[in-house]
Amino acid sequence: MKHSILALALALLVPASVLAQPRPKAENYDFTIVKQSPITSIKNQNRSGTCWCFSALSFLESEVIKAKNLKEADYPDFSEMFIVRHAYHDRAIKYVRLNGFMNMAAGSGFGDVLDVIRDYGLMPQSAYSGMNYGYDLPVQGELDAVLKGYVDAVIKNPNRKLTPVWPKGFDGILDAYLGEIPESFTENGKTYTAESYRDAMGINPDDYVNISSFTHHPFYKPFVLEVEDNWRWGQAYNLPLDEFMAVIDNAVANGYTVLWGGDVSETGFTRDGLAVLLDEKAATTGSDQERWVGRAEDKPADAAKTPLKEEEVTQESRQRMFDEKTSTDDHGMHLYGSAKDQNGTKYYLIKNSWGESGNYKGIWYMSENFVKAKTLNFVVNKNAVPKDIQKKLGIK
Repeated sequence: MKHSILALALALLVPASVLAQPRPKAENYDFTIVKQSPITSIKNQNRSGTCWCFSALSFLESEVIKAKNLKEADYPDFSEMFIVRHAYHDRAIKYVRLNGFMNMAAGSGFGDVLDVIRDYGLMPQSAYSGMNYGYDLPVQGELDAVLKGYVDAVIKNPNRKLTPVWPKGFDGILDAYLGEIPESFTENGKTYTAESYRDAMGINPDDYVNISSFTHHPFYKPFVLEVEDNWRWGQAYNLPLDEFMAVIDNAVANGYTVLWGGDVSETGFTRDGLAVLLDEKAATTGSDQERWVGRAEDKPADAAKTPLKEEEVTQESRQRMFDEKTSTDDHGMHLYGSAKDQNGTKYYLIKNSWGESGNYKGIWYMSENFVKAKTLNFVVNKNAVPKDIQKKLGIK
């Protein structure tokens, strides 16, 4: 009842022109795929803030498929929770060292995945599911709260001197919820450690570059992207918007995929598989999917009968959105191809991690303008960067 009253009160404050604005609807868009690279099956992060890991491993799975020219029957399936577990541990150490003056939560950045792989290796899902707490899909609210409570107790330093065993206690919580990590495992008849499996997959974290585009830092130089989930303080190369987009297009054209991070809080990012750049803003709460696109019953019924006209994007408008915090660090997904609608408007194929939801069974069609405006950063194989841009950035 209180929710309904509040919704009515808020509605009365919204201009009628905004309420009347049509919403994009998938059935009014006719897409033709132009180019796509192989991807692995759709996964579901469910009730966990681990999109950064699901999307990054999907990206790396496609990297392995491309490098090894694998058939679908041989596609890899990497363990998300192996990465998440090590990331939690490393984050706790830094959180305590900084006396709690950083974000200690489920969200993270793409560099976190690459650093964990570099330092600890990689495992297939068959060797480590990380689902030791009685659910079929991730449900990590309790785990996140317990871990945060533990490290907050540690930084209070009640003994006036930290013991050397508090990290073991933290790892004990991870063992209980996610399970102990095996020292070795067998996959396809071969025995591996996490490090040897990483090497067998041919994954070298140094092969990847993180790219962004903002004017508050100099172009062609690396900078630390100022978002709270970038707790490792990883750097991104800064490119002008036209070259930023040229890297994505060059990657797609040459059979590479792109690890995409950005804002999905726009009304134009719908629950049925569309992402177009409209004026109206929306915010929702609930599961990871509901948080960004709402429940079906919450969405207005009106919809445009044809593809909607979008906002134009400039370097200045993109920067303004970031500075005003209308472009925020919301979600990570996997960009793997391009398409066009019936008007010839360009879109990108996006693999999400919300299960087989929406009209396209877990795939989103994201317009070029949405990508221009709402991408905070992306990761790509350095060989997918055009040679002239590699030279400007000093990439070898």
